[in-house]
Amino acid sequence: MSVPILNKMHMNGYDVLSVNNGPWRVCTQGDRLGSFSSREEALAYAASLPAYRARTVRPLAQQSE
Repeated sequence: MSVPILNKMHMNGYDVLSVNNGPWRVCTQGDRLGSFSSREEALAYAASLPAYRARTVRPLAQQSE
């Protein structure tokens, strides 16, 4: 049994990661934005994106009775 290897970096608020020397992926918390054959391509793509900030959930305004 082999142990999975995870290489993970952050750039502009995006995760740039590779699992078991597979393709490099640029992701947010819930979305995969792109897959690349080299780390340099993935980092260049993440650098070209606007800075990512997770959206905050605003509570609904309570209606007065």
